[in-house]
Amino acid sequence: MNLSEPSDEPIVHVDNVAKCYGKWSLRGSRRVHALKGISLQAAAGEVFGLLGPNGAGKTTLIKVLLGVISPTSGNAALFGQAAGSKFARSRIGYLPETLRVDRHHTARSALKFYGRLSNMSGQQIQKRSDELLELVGLRDRDREPLKRFSKGMNQRLGLAQALVHDPDLLVLDEPTDGLDPVGRSEVRRVIERLSAEGKTIFLNSHILQEVEVVCTRVAILSQGEIRGSGTIADLAGKQDADVIMLDLQFDDDLAADHFLREASADHPALDLAFDAKGSPRGTHRLIGKVESQSSVDQIVDLLRAKGISIKSLDIKRPSLEDSFMKLVGAVASQSVEGGTGS
Repeated sequence: MNLSEPSDEPIVHVDNVAKCYGKWSLRGSRRVHALKGISLQAAAGEVFGLLGPNGAGKTTLIKVLLGVISPTSGNAALFGQAAGSKFARSRIGYLPETLRVDRHHTARSALKFYGRLSNMSGQQIQKRSDELLELVGLRDRDREPLKRFSKGMNQRLGLAQALVHDPDLLVLDEPTDGLDPVGRSEVRRVIERLSAEGKTIFLNSHILQEVEVVCTRVAILSQGEIRGSGTIADLAGKQDADVIMLDLQFDDDLAADHFLREASADHPALDLAFDAKGSPRGTHRLIGKVESQSSVDQIVDLLRAKGISIKSLDIKRPSLEDSFMKLVGAVASQSVEGGTGS
């Protein structure tokens, strides 16, 4: 498959996938629904982030994509072929959350081992190892035994082994786990470079800020179901409007209260209020909801018309973390109220 040629067919296609396990204990057996009809797609060159709390079903979904387990119902396909097929597996690079490599290996011998598993020639492995060790910052440590490696260095090696056979799809499970800020920045650059080359990245991470920076789209998974998906902006837009914060100068508290009463009566959609705790000394902090730039202009025009001095203005946009907590928190609350929480 030539990924340099444009195609409308998604690289990852998950259609109504469900996975149910039988669980046995002294109290008897029961069915555990790890996935409940998951559907998603990822295109060539896309960095797709999978988010969710522990037990959400993320690992189960990755195992389905890798062909390690089969879904109870529904279909999963990679490159237009069934997940788990020989062709699909040959085009995947996988970085597990914890990569276990025999400690007697060096970084270079480990890449040789993984290259052979992918039926690469010795010459191919040598060339590719040189490129990847440079890419992940291990070129000067390539002949040291892995027992000397830190967790972050092992994570860099894990990324290199996932790339050794030049896959078109990378499945990364917590790729920046154990890395310092410099290491995380380097991994982000690698991901961005691979995406620009047309490779698809399917990324599972609990570091929301990392996902927010690097992913083109995300899906939030909770209790086996997708609670929200789309771009970061899409998810934020579905949750809350932007919040505008202005520090204002009034003659006294009575003048401030009078302005707020009039403004709230004339413009209820702006949902204006004073934040007493957040106000810098000598000012009143006004907060309000803004759906667009016109809402911002409306508030500023309103203040200018009243002759009120604006000391500062800031707009806070909902983050991925805000969206995540609202979507996952709502599900958790429903479970507790319904008596299904564990």
